[in-house]
Amino acid sequence: MTRVYVAGPMTGLPDLNFPAFHAVAAELRAQGFDVVNPAEINADPAAGWVACMRADIAQLVTCDEILMLPGWENSRGATLERHIALKLEMGVRYHQHPRNES
Repeated sequence: MTRVYVAGPMTGLPDLNFPAFHAVAAELRAQGFDVVNPAEINADPAAGWVACMRADIAQLVTCDEILMLPGWENSRGATLERHIALKLEMGVRYHQHPRNES
């Protein structure tokens, strides 16, 4: 089973962008992936950035792929996670928002 780490922006976003992380994690799990969701690792919004990143990176390195959420380019943590994934020769995928069909 492929283990996928979800990465994306949190800092400064409403609810730390946890709803987006949870939605994508649920989508991936429904497709049969083993998912590492940082919003589940670091559920305490008061935790410091460094402590969160240390916990997240410890899980990232156990994964086969990383899935980048929209806005990752503007996230200090997500860009670091992507860099690590690339250097560890992990697969890197990019999640797109579904198009509004209305």
